[in-house]
Amino acid sequence: MKHKGSHTEPPAEPALRIKALESLLVEKGIIDPGAVDELIDLFESRIGPRNGAKVVAHAWVDPLYKRRLLQNGTGAIAELGFTGLQGEDMVVLENTPQIHNVVVCTLCSCYPWPTLGLPPSWYRAAPYRSRIVIEPRKVLAELGLEVPPHVEVRVWDSNAEIRYLVLPMRPEGTESWSEERLAAIVSRDSMVGTAVPRVEARAEPQTR
Repeated sequence: MKHKGSHTEPPAEPALRIKALESLLVEKGIIDPGAVDELIDLFESRIGPRNGAKVVAHAWVDPLYKRRLLQNGTGAIAELGFTGLQGEDMVVLENTPQIHNVVVCTLCSCYPWPTLGLPPSWYRAAPYRSRIVIEPRKVLAELGLEVPPHVEVRVWDSNAEIRYLVLPMRPEGTESWSEERLAAIVSRDSMVGTAVPRVEARAEPQTR
């Protein structure tokens, strides 16, 4: 198991200020807490990760693009128009029959916003951030992903300089699928490494 990356800065405070502002607006009846939750879910699970899904699907159907993506993640992702804050330095990790990659941020919640949207609550939670490094197979199993014993699990620690995106393996039986259809089975969790794309459903349930 590999554990890479280091942090030089403490967690930023904007999230705390945003939460305080949200609580104040709810208290004054200006916004509906249910609407806020729905909006957050929209960007966490549906709109946000669609950018990353397009990157993965394009890499699956275009070998030359896949090569560029693995050599220079930031540049290749930018080719599809996905750039911005929290995505300035991207490294793409390819899952293979021998290697399964999973991403964490052990200090706070560094996350590739331009490709995956908002970080989910479980990714920010202390139990995931600490346990995935120590017992990755057990944590993945608890999240519904059983990694075979012969497959090496590599854990990558995002930091203030580098964000990671997992390139999952393309499922068998999708050789004739369009790029759009392929993107529909790529979930946020599969690009973090806590799930894999499955043909049985057009979109996987998201772990909250």
